[in-house]
Amino acid sequence: MCALPCYTFSMKAEDAKRQFLEYIEIERGRAVKTIENYDRYLSRYFAQMKIKSVNDISEQNVRDFRLWLNRQRGTGSDSMKRRTQNYYMIALRAFLKFLRKRDIDAISPEKIELAKLPERQLDLITSVELERLMQAPRDAFEKEKDPDKARSYLRDRAILELLFSTGLRVSELCALNADIDLSRDELSVRGKGEKVRVVFLSPTAKEAVREYLKARNDMEEALFVDGRPNKLHRIIPRDVQRHLKTYVACAGITNVVTPHTLRHAFATDLLSNGADIRSVQQLLGHASINTTQIYTHITDSHLREIHKKYHGKSRS
Repeated sequence: MCALPCYTFSMKAEDAKRQFLEYIEIERGRAVKTIENYDRYLSRYFAQMKIKSVNDISEQNVRDFRLWLNRQRGTGSDSMKRRTQNYYMIALRAFLKFLRKRDIDAISPEKIELAKLPERQLDLITSVELERLMQAPRDAFEKEKDPDKARSYLRDRAILELLFSTGLRVSELCALNADIDLSRDELSVRGKGEKVRVVFLSPTAKEAVREYLKARNDMEEALFVDGRPNKLHRIIPRDVQRHLKTYVACAGITNVVTPHTLRHAFATDLLSNGADIRSVQQLLGHASINTTQIYTHITDSHLREIHKKYHGKSRS
């Protein structure tokens, strides 16, 4: 028996969450978007499971929350995707790791398991389709008489060439400014988590960007702009996707093609031609090599088809 009353300290869940979000921002250097997402995921868990203190977190209510997530509507009539459900669990696991690091009593983060996902499918296009896609804005430019429309075709050609040459994310491309130094073959970009990496420009990409900038007659800071001549704005990912859709149709490509498809094409092109996976990881700006690993499955599959098609024919 205690001579004095015994109290079990239990931190308020909201206070712990605030400290956690400050920790991942300051000490872990997470991007603003990541912090906002973690805040939303944890808040939803707290609200749904009526979590008031960290001691309220239990294996049972984590399981109940996962069941609840699985029954939520996703896009269309389907349930929420497992990948999205996992984002909630990743946030919760990171939160529990933070609590353990601070010696705050809570369930073990190892108790949080992620749902098994089917192997990720990439949107890919063939080398022939890629060439037709790259040619589409060039063909449109050569036929165009209106200077403003012609300038937009030069812009779109530069965008496509730059995406394939560098493997940039579309958000990274949209953030580029017009003061790009085309006398150099490399370019520094700020990617996810505010991490800076170097990407490289092919001669074709440099020439396409140079032609576009030469045709520009505005004073906008952004490298790529969109809108009417008297009301230009920095291009945004949605604009890029909208313009790309036009060229995909012109090129007669029936598969889904997004700006990220060109990033996939960049990676698979490097690996298929002998680049090592660590180098490709750095060029793509992947924090984990596991993310890059998916491309090896694609190239392995391609090599398997080559082997099947060409090996041992003289013996049959």
